[in-house]
Amino acid sequence: MRLPNFLKRYHLKDYKMNLVLLVLALSVIGVFVIGSAEPDNQSRQIIGLAFGLFVMVIVSLIDYVWLMDFYWLIYGFVVLILGAVLVIGTEVNGATRWINLGFTQFQPSELAKILLILFFAKFITEHEDEISEPRTLLKYAVLCGIPLALIIAEPNLSTTICTALVLCLLIYIGGLSYKFIGTVLMILIPVAVIFLSIVVQPNQPFLKDYQQERILAFLEPEKYASDGAYQQRNSVMAIGSGQLTGKGLNNTTTESVKNGDFILEPSTDFIFAIVGEELGFIGSCIIIALLLLIVIQCILIGRRSQNLSGRIICCGVGGLIGIQSFINIGVATQLIPNTGVPLPFISYGLTSLVSLYIGIGLVLNVGLQPKKYQ
Repeated sequence: MRLPNFLKRYHLKDYKMNLVLLVLALSVIGVFVIGSAEPDNQSRQIIGLAFGLFVMVIVSLIDYVWLMDFYWLIYGFVVLILGAVLVIGTEVNGATRWINLGFTQFQPSELAKILLILFFAKFITEHEDEISEPRTLLKYAVLCGIPLALIIAEPNLSTTICTALVLCLLIYIGGLSYKFIGTVLMILIPVAVIFLSIVVQPNQPFLKDYQQERILAFLEPEKYASDGAYQQRNSVMAIGSGQLTGKGLNNTTTESVKNGDFILEPSTDFIFAIVGEELGFIGSCIIIALLLLIVIQCILIGRRSQNLSGRIICCGVGGLIGIQSFINIGVATQLIPNTGVPLPFISYGLTSLVSLYIGIGLVLNVGLQPKKYQ
């Protein structure tokens, strides 16, 4: 029987079970940590995990080259959902980032990150020979700018920065010339220094007040100890109090920072603080190691890919996981200013979890491809 165009005959031995096991192990740890941080969210995360695994398997069996034939439809869908959230989205704490679907809250920007990787993998492959030409770079910049502008309008600066870094990584993997990269860095570094020197001044025009406060709190934590730096200081305290082996999940000790409700968003943005306090240094290192191994596996699969688009997809998904992990852990440990992104496969959030599993499914399909595309 002839298979549909989007399906191919794959060999089970080519299925990268080591990547699946790494992702599953991290997700299971996440379920337990969420259950300790906010028990009401645990059952929903389990449902999200089960659905994510199902979607991952389905996506892993769909030929990614066939999917990329619809890349303009994918891009249009991304713009549509990002625009829709600004119109019909639910406002929470001054930000409109979610669409209420009745049974859950859908965050379009999380799915958009994965779909944009797929779109630009095709776009870069189509323009591989002229990727460093000004006309191609202008097209790339415009196509990147539209979804980024919609995300920042929510407003969601952290996701905008994360997505922008991933998009920069994609074009680098696509073969952008080092001469152009060097020129851009020579311009961006002094511009960034000037920008930072301006945004810390009173009445600056670029950032909202709460965004400026987060930067100032990072630069002067003692001055903002009771407001802007409060969360990060408590997070560092929680991580340090866990010492080597932690206080244990679901502990009831009165000395716990979590039990004292000193950490807001304990199951999302600051979940690493819970990890540090309850699983200790050893548990924190295990989670960081699992994240690192997942990123490495994505890169290795990409290196063995038979074409450029496969390499871009794998490195893009791996880069996204690595960048989000660095930002989340960096915020929790006060290495960077406070900004909210989920810790991949650990933080509570069904859209984020399922979207990442879609990304892993794409990586698995790249690894399954047995023949070189012409």
